[in-house]
Amino acid sequence: MRIRTEFPYETTREDVRIPLPDGTRLYARIWRPVTDDPVPALLEYLPYRLTDWTAPRDWQRHPWYAGHGYASVRVDVRGHGNSEGLPGDEYDPVELADGVAVVNWLAEQPWCTGKVGMFGISWGGFNSLQIAALAPRPLKAIVTVCSTDDRYDNDVHYMGGSVLAVDMHAWAAAMLAFVCRPPDPRYVGEEWREMWLRRLEVVDPLIHTWLAHQTRDDYWRHGSVCEDYGAIEAAVLAVGGWHDPYRDTVLRLVEHLPQDRVRGIIGPWSHQYPDRELPPGPAIGFLQETLRWWDHHLKGADNDVMAEPLLRSWISESHPPATVYEELPGRWVADPAWPSPNITPVTYAFQGEPVVVDSPQQTGLDAGRFFPFGNDADLPPDQRDEDAHSACFDFAVPEDGAPIEILGRPRVSLSLTTPAPTGQVIARLCDIAPDGSSTLVTRGVLNFSARYGRDRAVEAQIGETESFVLELNGIGHTFPPGHRVRLAVSSAYWPWIWPQPDAAGFTLAPAASSLTLPVRRPTTDAVEWQDPEQSGPLGVVIPATLEDPRPERLVVRDVARGEWTLEVDPRYGGTRVYPDGLEFTEDAVETYTITEDDPLSARTHSTWSIRLHRPESAWDVTVDSRSEISCDADAFITSNEVVCKEGGEVLFHRTWEKRIPRTAG
Repeated sequence: MRIRTEFPYETTREDVRIPLPDGTRLYARIWRPVTDDPVPALLEYLPYRLTDWTAPRDWQRHPWYAGHGYASVRVDVRGHGNSEGLPGDEYDPVELADGVAVVNWLAEQPWCTGKVGMFGISWGGFNSLQIAALAPRPLKAIVTVCSTDDRYDNDVHYMGGSVLAVDMHAWAAAMLAFVCRPPDPRYVGEEWREMWLRRLEVVDPLIHTWLAHQTRDDYWRHGSVCEDYGAIEAAVLAVGGWHDPYRDTVLRLVEHLPQDRVRGIIGPWSHQYPDRELPPGPAIGFLQETLRWWDHHLKGADNDVMAEPLLRSWISESHPPATVYEELPGRWVADPAWPSPNITPVTYAFQGEPVVVDSPQQTGLDAGRFFPFGNDADLPPDQRDEDAHSACFDFAVPEDGAPIEILGRPRVSLSLTTPAPTGQVIARLCDIAPDGSSTLVTRGVLNFSARYGRDRAVEAQIGETESFVLELNGIGHTFPPGHRVRLAVSSAYWPWIWPQPDAAGFTLAPAASSLTLPVRRPTTDAVEWQDPEQSGPLGVVIPATLEDPRPERLVVRDVARGEWTLEVDPRYGGTRVYPDGLEFTEDAVETYTITEDDPLSARTHSTWSIRLHRPESAWDVTVDSRSEISCDADAFITSNEVVCKEGGEVLFHRTWEKRIPRTAG
C-alpha cells in the first residue's frame, strides 16, 4: 500500500449539519480542496457513525478525493451517529428521500459546481443505486461496491426463496445493537441523552419485519432497482468480489443498463473496498480508477474510462481449499458485452440410477462465512465432509485436454420427487484435485415453494416428479486438466439456510438432470491497474491485550445428543482508541445450534456488547443486546433484549417476544 501525502490540492475539513425539508439536520463531514473554483461533490451516505465506526476507512479515501479536486462528503443517515431524527428500516422511503435532499443541498452550495457523485460499499452502495433510481438532477455518476439490485434474492435475508438463517439473524442482531448506540456529546453537546432516549423509544428489531415478508412482495420490491433499471440516469460503475455475496448484481447491471453509462469490475475480493489489501487479493488501485470515472462524468475530462471493456473480471486458477488466501492465483480478463460473446453454455448430463438425498441437518457447517471480510476463518475449508452428505456427480477434465475456464452463473436442472410439500435443494460446484481435496467454487439454493417464482409460495406435489431449475452464484474459475468438476446436491445447508419443517429430502433422477457451465474461450486481455494507494491513516490505536482471542469459527459436536454447535466471533473491531479521545469497545458472539435429525431444533443466538467511553469527560455508556430465533412447525419464535446504561446505571431496558407464522420459510 502506498500512502499518499502530497496531492494536487491542499485540503480542509469541517463538520456541518445538513438541513432537510422537515427541519431535521444530518451530521456530515466535508473534506474540500483549497481553491476559489467550485468543484463537484462526492457523497457517501450510510448509518455507520462517521465520527467513530467508519472513521478509519473514511480517512483512507475522503481526503484522497479532496486532494484531487473534489468535495468529499460523508453523511450519517437520520437517527444514527450524530444525525438528528429517528431511525427507520433499512433503505426506507424516508432514508432515500433524505438522500435526495442531501444531493440537492450539496449541488446548491457555492463551492460546488452543481454536479454530484455518490459512492459506497454495502449499505452505501445500496442507497447509491436506489437514490440514482430516483434520478435527482445533480446526481451524474455513482460507484457502487458490494451492493445489490434485488433486496429479496441477493441480500442478507433470503436466498433462492429460503430464509438465510446465518445473516438474517446475525445482521438483524448487529443492527439492533448498532441502532441503540448513543450520539456523542463531543459533537452534539448536552442534548445527546435526550436524542438517545427518543431513538430508543422507537427501536423495533428488524427481524420482525424481515421474517414477516417471506416471499418477494412489495416490501422487497421497494429499493430493488431491478424492478426498473431504466429509472437510473446516472453513470454506474458497479464493483464486486467473487467472495462477496452481492457479486451477481454487477453481472445484471452491465447486462441491463445502457452500455454508454455502465462499466463493471469483479475481482477476487471479499466484502471490502478493492484497495484495502485484505484477503483474498490481489488488490488494485481502486481510488485511481474511480478518479478516472469521476473526472469523466463530473468534470467532463476527455479520458478513456468509457473506452474500457464493459466488464473486467478476475478468473481464479485452481487452488487448494483454505479458509484464507493472501492472494489467489489467476488473471484479469475483459469482455465487451454481457452476456459475453466469449462464453458458450456447455451442458453436462448426469448419469446413474435415482438416488435418495436426505442430508443430515448439520450439512453446511463448512460453508464458511456468508460475508467474508478478510479474516482467517472466512472461506470454506475442504468440502469432503460436506460432499459425503450430498449426492455428487463428477465430470473429468481430461489429462491431455484443455482447462475448463468458466465465467458467469452456472445453471442446474434437477429432476426431483418429493415426499413432503416443503423442502429445499442446495447445489455446490466444487473443484476436485487429484489428491481428492474439494474446493468450493460456487453454490446456489432453491426453496421448493419458490420454483415458479420468488413472489409466490407453491407447495411441492407429494410423490410427483418435477424439474427444479436454479442458478448458482456467479464465479470466474479454471478447472485444470486432471481435475474433476463436481456438482454436489444436498437437502440441508445449516446455518446458511433455515431448515423446512418437513426436511424429508427428495429423490433425484440423474437421467433427467444436468449442469450447464458458462465456459469462456481463452483470450489474451490487457487489463492493467495501478498499485493501491490511500491517504494517510486516522491514527486509531488498538490497545495490547494479554488475552488469547476466541476462535473465529468453532464447531462443537455433542456425540450422545447428536447436537452440533457453531460459535462465531465476527471480529468486528474489539477495542480501539481514537485521536479525539474516544475509547470504543465492541464484542459479539453468534451461536448456531442444530440436532442432526431434527429440523425443528434449529436455533440461533447472538450477543453484543458495546462501550463508548471518554475518560476526560467521564462519559461512559454501554449497550448490551441479546437476540434469539427458534422455530416450531408453524412459526419462527424471536426473542430480543436491549439494556443501555450510562455510568453503570440502567437508562433503558426492553425485551421483545414474537411468533411469526412460517409461510414460504
